Amino acid sequence: MKAVVLDNLRSVYNVGSIFRTANAVGMEKIYLCGTTPTPLDKKGERRKDFAKVALGAEDTLKWEYVESTVECVKKLKDENYFVIALEQSDKSVDYKEVSAKGKEKIAFVIGAEVVGIDSQVLALSDVVAEIPML
Repeated sequence: MKAVVLDNLRSVYNVGSIFRTANAVGMEKIYLCGTTPTPLDKKGERRKDFAKVALGAEDTLKWEYVESTVECVKKLKDENYFVIALEQSDKSVDYKEVSAKGKEKIAFVIGAEVVGIDSQVLALSDVVAEIPML
């Protein structure tokens, strides 16, 4: 099982893009935490702005809203997920050095656009991987 955890993202367009990318690379579920927009609006209706970017991925990928990213990651850890936080920090390693060989359950955590991943979530993660940016 491969999952993505979105930690308090703000942009509906970024979330829609992540849905589309996650679908393309074979992720099975997305956890939308905190302020992260969901494919449905407050009335429970499909968001047109989300659908425009996700291009149908919101219909084929399982997703779940969870209020607390910390609680979501704790639950995944209890279910034996190997948690990889994608973040630039003094403790991060190059993503090319990360090995999840032999791990059946993997969750990737992606943080908010400006502030990144919550420090408590980073502490719970098995590894913090950095994707170098120019």
